[in-house]
Amino acid sequence: MKLAKLLGPDQIILDMKAVEHWPAIEELVDHLVNIQLLPEELKEGSLQALKAREEQVSTGIGSGVAIPHAFSDELENVVAVFGRSKAGIDFEAIDNAPVHYIILFIVPRKDYHLHLRTLAAIAKMFTNCEIRRQLGTVETRDEILAILDSKPSRAPTPDTPGITPTP
Repeated sequence: MKLAKLLGPDQIILDMKAVEHWPAIEELVDHLVNIQLLPEELKEGSLQALKAREEQVSTGIGSGVAIPHAFSDELENVVAVFGRSKAGIDFEAIDNAPVHYIILFIVPRKDYHLHLRTLAAIAKMFTNCEIRRQLGTVETRDEILAILDSKPSRAPTPDTPGITPTP
């Protein structure tokens, strides 16, 4: 499952305001409510489910990426939002590095297997340092969607024109 299939331009925050773990999750959930993808009456339950998940272990997976996620008994479809923080967010990530890219999604409990496939696809995409580099340089939601919709290539080689590989 491609992440871009779960997102539209209005589901992307180009520069998040939050600088800490939990306020970042609240900002993303508030955005889902504001764009009417998450009903207001499901906001509190969604936050509780996300908090319970985060209390197990931070969903900051390293390399500047976090994937907060939870299940919902009330939702019929997956809801997702992408947030970018140029400054970085203290997300208590496993590598203790600031998080720059957060993909938050809430999955209907009945779609457990979709949850696993989505989580795996996101994690795989964001292990690509070139994808992360590109996401940090673009300026529009449509450019972010294009990157998320692209087929990840292998890591660039030093002789690839115009690309400086990152360690």
